[in-house]
Amino acid sequence: MAGSKGMAVMAVMLVMGSAAMAHDHGKDHDHAHAHAHSHAEQAVHDGYFDDAQVQPRPLSDWQGDWQSVYPLLADGTLDPVMAHKAEHGDKTAGEYRAYYDTGYRTDVDRITIQGDSVTFHRGDQAVQGRYQADGQEILTYAKGNRGVRFVFQKVGGDRAAPRFIQFSDHRIAPEVSDHFHLYWGEDRAALLAEVTNWPTYYPASLDAGAIVAEMLAH
Repeated sequence: MAGSKGMAVMAVMLVMGSAAMAHDHGKDHDHAHAHAHSHAEQAVHDGYFDDAQVQPRPLSDWQGDWQSVYPLLADGTLDPVMAHKAEHGDKTAGEYRAYYDTGYRTDVDRITIQGDSVTFHRGDQAVQGRYQADGQEILTYAKGNRGVRFVFQKVGGDRAAPRFIQFSDHRIAPEVSDHFHLYWGEDRAALLAEVTNWPTYYPASLDAGAIVAEMLAH
């Protein structure tokens, strides 16, 4: 509904002065394959693009079996990544670890996406929902760069499955994703305003060493 979408964007803009600075998709973030991007692609990846470039994306862009990276942060596997960030950024390794602990935190350790079905795994428990596209929203962050949330609404499945899911992966048009941040819940507008907790998923086929190498490369 246009009214709720407008309210959602207003809500996002209201939080930009505080919470948004915690996750503005700037240089502190994990940029997948940034070195392979053209200048134009890199600009989009960094959050600088025209509205006309944003195109709807199908759920198939995120098909597959995905693992949360939060357990790897919690057990110390990602410590070399935090140290690397500290060498090039404006925080200590401990400060980066705390930042990503808030960002990555989730109890959904695995997500599988097949067709219109999304299954959320918490240990040996799982809930499944069927989802259809519900548009996309352009968000402006504190630094002035922007991002796009691709929104899907539940149309069937388990009652416990979230009503809305929103993908963010630094892409703005149809393209198969190699990692993503996922927001989920019952309130579309509230999810758009969430900018501090962004559970992050990499392919389940990657082992811990490969994920660390991927992050260190970017």
